[in-house]
Amino acid sequence: MRVFFYVQHLLGIGHLKRAATLANALRAAGFEVTLASGGMPVEGIAVLQLPPARTDSSFKDLLDESGRPVDAAWKARRRDALLQAFENASPELLLIELFPFGRRQMRFELLPLLEHARTSPQRPLIVSSVRDLIQPNPAREAEALERFERYFDRLLVHADPSVARLDLTFSKANALAGKLHYTGYVVEQSAARGNAGEGEVLVSAGGGAVGRRLLETAIQARPLTSLRDRTWRMLAGLSFESFKRLGGENLVVERARNDFTLRLTNCVLSVSQAGYNTVLETLQARARAVLVPFAGGAESEQTLRARLLADRGLVHVVEEGDLTAATLAAAVDRAAAGARPATGTIDLGGARRSAELLREWLR
Repeated sequence: MRVFFYVQHLLGIGHLKRAATLANALRAAGFEVTLASGGMPVEGIAVLQLPPARTDSSFKDLLDESGRPVDAAWKARRRDALLQAFENASPELLLIELFPFGRRQMRFELLPLLEHARTSPQRPLIVSSVRDLIQPNPAREAEALERFERYFDRLLVHADPSVARLDLTFSKANALAGKLHYTGYVVEQSAARGNAGEGEVLVSAGGGAVGRRLLETAIQARPLTSLRDRTWRMLAGLSFESFKRLGGENLVVERARNDFTLRLTNCVLSVSQAGYNTVLETLQARARAVLVPFAGGAESEQTLRARLLADRGLVHVVEEGDLTAATLAAAVDRAAAGARPATGTIDLGGARRSAELLREWLR
């Protein structure tokens, strides 16, 4: 069963990381997967790399790998490279991440790909794969629905519907009845064992270009908390160079860790943004957590996710507009005084269930 899986990450690496987790689950279930990525290369994730594109926190301009706005000639080269990669893979299943509910910037290549696949003599099953929440855009919902109905056979929503349903951010979700399938949340199952990071406070800014303010505020909040004498480990991502000089005996500053999920399991408390992957890894680890959702560029997805989980008592939240050293320190103390989240509170089996559904549909 051959799968061609398209993903485009633009700012952080969350979309690619979730797609890679799904691709691994599909391979484990016997699928042959071509994971085609249009974002900047990420070490440790094997993909069929398209000419890379990215954006800034405004999400307004599509930039090439050198930071220059892309032009019509670049788009034509990318479109042709994508179509050729699809032809070479000769898939029975075309899986597209987020589109048509997002990634509208990529329609210059995705609409030709979808039209080519739809009219192919060996038409593949065409499936859209989306996270729990999408960025609301009521003015474009009709367009997204029309494109879904024209090209797509099924929709996988990687969420537990008892926590988050698609209609929270897409008002026309009822029109997808019969094609919409919730899988549970997608998270890489951690097999790491050991006591690394035991008793530490773990502060992470994700793999993208945002998060600097969270790191700065966490450093200021540390002496105000009941955990001031613990080791605070700051995973600074792309902001590492700005913060590395601050490291010391009880304040460790690193770019990233390969054992992040193990340290989440062992930490006394996690402080992070509220991106899909980090949140799900935190819940899987049953870590006490304070979330500071990213809200730049009119983004609302992280804020809504954080609120939904806080309503279930699984996390504590400081919204970006309220973030100060004092508010973060107070949230840290509230979280540290509470119990770890219980096991089995939400469905984390989305990767395996996605593979099961796709196998059923292909058969």
